[in-house]
Amino acid sequence: FEVSYIQAMEFKAEDFALSRAVKENRQIRNRIRELGEVNVGAIEEYQVVKERYEFLTGEREDVQNAMDDLNRIISEMDKTIKTRFRESFDRIVINFEKQFKELFGGGHAELRLSDENNPLESNIDIVAQPPGKKLQNINLLSGGEKTLTAIALMFAVLQAKPTPFCILDEVEAAL
Repeated sequence: FEVSYIQAMEFKAEDFALSRAVKENRQIRNRIRELGEVNVGAIEEYQVVKERYEFLTGEREDVQNAMDDLNRIISEMDKTIKTRFRESFDRIVINFEKQFKELFGGGHAELRLSDENNPLESNIDIVAQPPGKKLQNINLLSGGEKTLTAIALMFAVLQAKPTPFCILDEVEAAL
């Protein structure tokens, strides 16, 4: 240890026991052996792993930001779609009532959403009451009444959102 005998005497402990020191020395050597070999390339390896970690962390942040942006856009689109659907549906409901009365010469027809709170996922119920009949679901109507009701609905949709032309083929088949 490059210490002279006189300097070493200053460090001498009075209660020193050689057997205890040998045992402690053996334990320390065993713990050092358990540590394994020294990896001299650990610093360079750490730098590579650190750079990769920083790159992947940045990529993860970019993906997370993109997901947040997409979720925000989807939410805005859902609001717009619900608003437009509701506006169109309300126009079609009014037109359907008019077209039904015109085709049947009276009566009452109605379109309803089964779930008003979730219009995009909701079923649309068609209720029709031709003149002189009891109010009933469209499935209880005769074939001709169903056909005229369907034509009234189609005309109501075309009134709300006109198209350049429409071809009706074999509409009278059920009549």
